[in-house]
Amino acid sequence: MTSTSTLAVADAPTERPWLLPLELGLLGAIWGASFMLMRIAASDFGAFALVEIRLALGALVLLPFLWRARTRMVGLWPKLLVIGAINSAIPFLLFAWAAQRAPAGVGGITNAMTVLFTALVGMLFFGEKIGIRRALALLVGFAGVVVLASGKTAGASIGWAVVAGCTAAFLYGVGAHLVRRHFTGLPPAAVAAATLGVSALLVLPFAIVQWPQQVIPARSWGAAAMLGVLCTGLAYALYYRLIQRIGAGRAATVTYLVPLFAVAWAWMLIGEPLTLTMAIAGALILGSVAMSQRAAK
Repeated sequence: MTSTSTLAVADAPTERPWLLPLELGLLGAIWGASFMLMRIAASDFGAFALVEIRLALGALVLLPFLWRARTRMVGLWPKLLVIGAINSAIPFLLFAWAAQRAPAGVGGITNAMTVLFTALVGMLFFGEKIGIRRALALLVGFAGVVVLASGKTAGASIGWAVVAGCTAAFLYGVGAHLVRRHFTGLPPAAVAAATLGVSALLVLPFAIVQWPQQVIPARSWGAAAMLGVLCTGLAYALYYRLIQRIGAGRAATVTYLVPLFAVAWAWMLIGEPLTLTMAIAGALILGSVAMSQRAAK
């Protein structure tokens, strides 16, 4: 971002100060709903079929951005394939798998670890310094993960679902660095469309083999469609619009809202309880994310 665009970003919020909180709240609500929608549809579709629908619909929504930048993407498809697997296909599959085994709030809470894992990956593999405060934030965040993994729902352990969600968040952290290093200067929405599209091709053979034989209820079809169109395609477009207006750092504050909405939607619409373990773990993880963001600034 150039200095001129930075000034433009700084001026924009003063014109409509109510718009930014509204957009962040809307995006947090949409991404928070994705975990509830996966919880609804995953048991009927299975992970592979559900993720294939999500990837394909998300890519179709963002296709106009990719079409406008198509000439700039020539020669990048091998990298897009690898990064698509790391940043979309595998994390989506892990969250869908976890949604079959744990409440929606668990996925939303583990997703918040993405911020911390991005810092950790930068330190381990890309030579970035994180400082004492961010290192402490990582420890607090991991303590929250341990608390969350120790919990149970209806007498069943959710430990493996927490592991799956944290693995997905770690892959998001890896993907963030790879995108930054290999696709800087390209339109972010076009990159998102391309990675979603190649990810859909990667998952397609598995989805065909694992496609459910039973009739899928209309409720699950609706949840899958909303997951792809609203929570993937339109949400990515809104997120990248925010990044262009206010910068990646401020747009990332939506991370605080996603777990809260994930728990709230699941509680209000599908009757999932908020357990004490989830509340304590969520407070630890969100507190660590806030600490990490302050240290980064």
